[in-house]
Amino acid sequence: MRLRVDGRTVYAYTGARALVPAQPSVVFVHGAANDHSVWSLQSRYFAWHGYNAIAVDLPAHGRSEGEALASVRSMADWLADVMAAAGLARYALCGHSMGALVCLEHAARCADRVERIALLGAAVPMAVSDALLDAARRNDPAAHAMITAWSHSPAGQLGGNRLPGVWMAGQTLRLLERTARDVLHIDLLACRDYANGLAAAAAVRCPAHVLVGERDLMAPARAAVALESALHDVHRVAIPGAGHAMMAEQPDAVLDALRDFLPQRA
Repeated sequence: MRLRVDGRTVYAYTGARALVPAQPSVVFVHGAANDHSVWSLQSRYFAWHGYNAIAVDLPAHGRSEGEALASVRSMADWLADVMAAAGLARYALCGHSMGALVCLEHAARCADRVERIALLGAAVPMAVSDALLDAARRNDPAAHAMITAWSHSPAGQLGGNRLPGVWMAGQTLRLLERTARDVLHIDLLACRDYANGLAAAAAVRCPAHVLVGERDLMAPARAAVALESALHDVHRVAIPGAGHAMMAEQPDAVLDALRDFLPQRA
């Protein structure tokens, strides 16, 4: 699906299904230097089980036009414009990493629209190492290598996917490599500089699901404790053996957690 927001094309994957006004909607927001494809299994499942599933590409990511947005708040505002363009008045949100911060901020600002929120690989505050920031600023491939290594558990580094022949680390590396210049650095700065996370969490009134990877080095489980304490109605799910790239490493476990969280449809 393609939408027009501020004169720019926005791409959103819908599982090859048209939006149905009578159905509930769930929106997926990717992390830094990623795109809609990281939600392939989860978004497609909900699209074919009674939901409008919308996995967006943020500006300058994937197939969406425009410049990369420099702050989590501007991304949250952009998301509100995308939902208006799609004609969605009420929806659930699922965000991963930077996308989790975007969903958190959006849910705080648009409490009348957001029914539920699932935050995967979230950390508040979200620390970013100086070495990674410096490499990303220089568009050095070392930044891609760092993220790839830190995003996968030891099993994920070797393979371990339930589909034979799938090299998860290679997929992550290729996804980062095809991102436009400077976008990774802009995204990482937005994550590091976002200081409203706990205040936003306190303002969220809808039920929240926090998914943490037990082997996550990018956003360790302990980094979500303050976030969980600030949310009013929260349930924590630990994904066994998963690193930061939990949707790829443990796709079924992530899907099961989201299925438990979102009311079942057809």
